[in-house]
Amino acid sequence: MGLASWLKRSFPVDQEALIRLTAEPIPNHLKRWWWALGGTPLYMFVVQVITGLMLIFYYVPETESAYKSIEYITYQADFGWLIRSMHRWSSNIMIAALLLHMMRVFFTRTYKPPRDINWMFGVTLFLLTLFFGFTGYSLVYEQMSYWAMKVGTGIAGATPIIGPWLADFIRGGSDIGQNTLTRFFLFHTVLLPLLIVMAIGGHLYLIRAHGVSELKFEGEKETEKKTFPLWPDHIFTELIMVSIIMIMLVTLSLLFPVELGEPANPNVTPLHIKPEWYFFPVFRWLKVTNLTIGVLGPLVFIMILFFWPYIDKFFDKIWPDKEVGFWIGVAGMLTINAFLVWEIFAH
Repeated sequence: MGLASWLKRSFPVDQEALIRLTAEPIPNHLKRWWWALGGTPLYMFVVQVITGLMLIFYYVPETESAYKSIEYITYQADFGWLIRSMHRWSSNIMIAALLLHMMRVFFTRTYKPPRDINWMFGVTLFLLTLFFGFTGYSLVYEQMSYWAMKVGTGIAGATPIIGPWLADFIRGGSDIGQNTLTRFFLFHTVLLPLLIVMAIGGHLYLIRAHGVSELKFEGEKETEKKTFPLWPDHIFTELIMVSIIMIMLVTLSLLFPVELGEPANPNVTPLHIKPEWYFFPVFRWLKVTNLTIGVLGPLVFIMILFFWPYIDKFFDKIWPDKEVGFWIGVAGMLTINAFLVWEIFAH
C-alpha cells in the first residue's frame, strides 16, 4: 500500500466539502485591502500566541521575581528583547486593526440583521482584547504597570452593585499582591485566550453562514462581476498582507524596542501615570468627571455599542432616510478622538 493510499484511508478528507469551501465567492470590494481588515487582528493574535509562549519559558509570575524575569528577557536572553518587542507591538497593531475594522462595519452599516449577532461577537472580541492588553502590561510589574493595576481595580470597584466583589475578585483580595499577579497571569495566558478563541470561532462561523456583505460603489458597472474566488485570489491577497504587516511589525520592534521602567514600588506613586494609548479616552474621561460618572460613562457606551444594531433600527423607524445613526457615529468618533488627543498632549 502506497503512502497516499494509506493516508487517504487513515485520514479521509471530504474533497467535495473542501472544493465548496475553497470556491466560496468573495464580494468584489474585498479586493481593496482596506475593506478586509478583519484578518489583521487574527494574524496578530497568532503572533501574540507564538511570542507569548516563548516569553512564558522565562517569565516568573511572582512579585519578587516577575520584574527580574522580564529584565532577564530584555537584557540577557538571546533575542529576548526582540520577542518581547514583537509581543508588545503586535498587541498594539491588533487593537488598532480591530478599531478600524469596527469603524468600517459601523459606517457601512453591515451590522444589520441577519449580521446583528455577529456584530455582538465583534464587540465582545474587542473588549476581550482590551482586557488582554491590560493584563499583559500589568505582568511586567514595573512602576507603571503596578499603578495601572491599582487604578484599574479601583475603577472596577466603583462599578454599581458588583463593584466591591469585582475588585476583590480581580485582585484576589483587598490589596494588590501575589494573588493579583497570579490571577492576572491566569487571565492573560489561560482564560482570555480561551474566550478569544471561542469568540473568533463564533465570529468566523457566522461570517461563513451569512456570507460577507456586498457593498455598492459609485461608478461600478452593473455588468461587472460581483465576486471572485476565495482560492487562490483572496488567499494570495491575504498572504501578501500578512507579509507586509510582519515586515512592519519586525521594523517597529527593531527601531522602537520595548523599554523597561523602574520596578514596582507600592510606597512611591509616580508623578505621571498613563495607561496604554487605547485607554487614553477613558483615562481622560475619568480626569474630567468624578469616579461614579467616570465608570458609568464607559459602561453605558459599551451597552450602546453592543446593542447598536437594534438602536439603529429604532432610529430608522422614527426618522427614516435621515441617517441618524451615521451622524451619531461621527459625533461619537470625534469625541473619542478629542479625548485621545487631549490625553496625548496633556502634562
